[in-house]
Amino acid sequence: MATEQSKAHHVGEWASLRHTSNEIAEAIFEVANYDERLAEQIWEQQGSDDVLIRAFKKTDQDVLTWDDKTVERKNV
Repeated sequence: MATEQSKAHHVGEWASLRHTSNEIAEAIFEVANYDERLAEQIWEQQGSDDVLIRAFKKTDQDVLTWDDKTVERKNV
């Protein structure tokens, strides 16, 4: 079983490769229960309300990115 540190590192790499904020990537993996195939499907759909709500709860930033697309807190 992966440690929390290795999970965080993997999610960070995954986010970087997909030009996606770490907060959004973390939220995607939480929703997907750390199933990478499901995470990829969620990422491809872009715009899951559950993911975005979770992501913005992780930060006080007002703007995050999902595949280089800007997502604003006020629109969630």
